[in-house]
Amino acid sequence: MLVSRRPRTFAARLDSRTESTPLARHLLRAYLAALPTGDRYPDIAELLLGELFANAVQHTDAPADRLIEVRFALVHDRLRLEVHDAGSGRPSLRSPAPDDEHGRGVLLINELAEKWGCCPRAGGIGKFVWALIAPAPVTVLAVA
Repeated sequence: MLVSRRPRTFAARLDSRTESTPLARHLLRAYLAALPTGDRYPDIAELLLGELFANAVQHTDAPADRLIEVRFALVHDRLRLEVHDAGSGRPSLRSPAPDDEHGRGVLLINELAEKWGCCPRAGGIGKFVWALIAPAPVTVLAVA
């Protein structure tokens, strides 16, 4: 695993395996724990990162030895998640039947992220899928 850090930004390259998904979520938790406002991005961030990473592993046409890069950044007050892979396929929003076992990952991303998208990577090999997550509102207790 190769790790890079800049203020408010984190990047790591992980093996392109389903077993790397928990590590990606762990890295996100550690990144958020280091931010003063990291607790404002609830479990939705972990869920969406897990879906983005799993899609990169399961739906790629890239060689199995290619790494997947995860990036986390705080952009203004939004958490930006990115998952970079060498595959050529693009995610698509589906309407799975109730008894379908797969096909809900992009649907979850579409419903829970403030915005999301897919862009080509620099150099023309692969893509990255990103999602923006708004912070949870701050709860203020009224004192009587």
